[in-house]
Amino acid sequence: MTSIVVFDYGFGNVRSMLRAVDNLGVDVTLTSDYREALQADGLVVPGVGAFAACMQGLKSVRGDRVIQDRLQARKPVLGVCVGEQIMFQAGTEHEENAQGLGLIGGEVTALDADVVPHMGWNTLSAHPESRLLAGLGNERFYFVHSFAAMNADDVDVPNVDFSGESGRITWCDYGRSHFVAAYERGALSATQFHPEKSAQAGAQLLRNWINTFPSQG
Repeated sequence: MTSIVVFDYGFGNVRSMLRAVDNLGVDVTLTSDYREALQADGLVVPGVGAFAACMQGLKSVRGDRVIQDRLQARKPVLGVCVGEQIMFQAGTEHEENAQGLGLIGGEVTALDADVVPHMGWNTLSAHPESRLLAGLGNERFYFVHSFAAMNADDVDVPNVDFSGESGRITWCDYGRSHFVAAYERGALSATQFHPEKSAQAGAQLLRNWINTFPSQG
């Protein structure tokens, strides 16, 4: 059976994610164990809270290492919300600039909008070759965030082979911000929105992600 680990580093909305993945009929485990996280078919990295605190929590349980090692082995990783944001090079929050994992080029900054946080359902401008959003171009997804990346650049990452793939960026608009709603490159996928809170559209996105696993090919 397909196995998925939801990574537990103290900063994720793990219960909702566990339920959403469990409903897909796969073997799902909540753990911060490096070996279990490395060996699973898929790894979900959720995130709630401040960028810098999430990075600190992730590093405290070697989450940064397991993400790097999985991508080096081309084993799928899905970052969600702040779990997406920390994939970027840096984040600016509470007048603090923190370094991210550096897997995506760009910086996470505050949304420019009259009402923050951006909370609720919104439509996307999906990349035409998005695997996550295949068949979901007109669906709405659920967001809860005050910060986002306004650009996403492909970067060279030591020991990670993206096999010449370019990043596929899906966009969303809120207020005066045009921000990255999803990014896909090689074994790395990330969403600013919450698929686990996005009803049937979110469930289908998670199925689409599972269908990218090498064992499903």
